[in-house]
Amino acid sequence: MLDLQPTLTGSHITLRPLAAPDFDELFAAASDPLIWAQHPDPSRGTRKGFPPFFDDALKSEGCLVAIDATRVVGWSRYSQYAPGEKVTIGYTFLVRSHWGGTANAEMKRLMLRHAFTDVQEVLFSIAELNQRSRRAVEKLGAELSGVAEAPRWGQVHVIYRLTPQLWARGAALGYGPGGPCDPANGEVLENRDGE
Repeated sequence: MLDLQPTLTGSHITLRPLAAPDFDELFAAASDPLIWAQHPDPSRGTRKGFPPFFDDALKSEGCLVAIDATRVVGWSRYSQYAPGEKVTIGYTFLVRSHWGGTANAEMKRLMLRHAFTDVQEVLFSIAELNQRSRRAVEKLGAELSGVAEAPRWGQVHVIYRLTPQLWARGAALGYGPGGPCDPANGEVLENRDGE
């Protein structure tokens, strides 16, 4: 069985289970409207929209808070877990100051390494018009595999799937299982897309 709320530590980001006292710091991180500009529910960054988003994340028992050396910088979460088969990763957001570095790639790498200890595939459900998030999962090597059955927040959602094999052979430089440096040439990841 996969622990859906582990503590995972990387070079730049630590992921730990979401807790109720995280509300204020996460609301401050989420309150930048540009974070939600391509999302079908931009109210998530508002005083009215964030509390239900936060409560849903707490109830999910799969949400992980992303922390850099000094502060909370966002979150991501596991959902729709089928033991030994698949899990979905999503609901990810990061403060814009972390869009231009290794944070999103490292967060996903930590979550994917953990997920692949139990499941055969990881799914990502993304609003069709959210190009920033779509590019981010495509850089992992994920392949477009279908469309969600029903629209959410008034938008069609596309489904990407990723297996350990797709991740190993299809990830862009710095997005694969090996980390931020490509052992072949030592180039360091630069992520300008965020998620």
